[in-house]
Amino acid sequence: MTAIAPHVSDFLRVRLPVERNASAHTRATYSHAFMLLFEFAARRLKCSPSGLKLEQLDAKLVMAFLDHLERERSNGISSRNARLAAIKSLFRYIEHRVPAALDQVRRILAIPTKRSTSR
Repeated sequence: MTAIAPHVSDFLRVRLPVERNASAHTRATYSHAFMLLFEFAARRLKCSPSGLKLEQLDAKLVMAFLDHLERERSNGISSRNARLAAIKSLFRYIEHRVPAALDQVRRILAIPTKRSTSR
């Protein structure tokens, strides 16, 4: 199994600030989204966030996380979609680094954003 931690560290320390020239605000927002995801996954899988493996973060778990955001954290659709965008960005990065995870990445990238009703 592949540890997710090195990929997340490289994504936050190199990919976003150096390669994508992302703002500090974007980096903080993505970091917070990952913190929420990893805390949720660790509770569900009964392990520490640092012990999470890439293979454990599948589309089913991501969907459960998004549902958790809406139902238990009372996040609105725009917050849910912003966190999904951060997760998809990370997995687009991972797909070029871990070829064995291509199907897993494809399934996560296929998760649709949620439409909100207009005001």
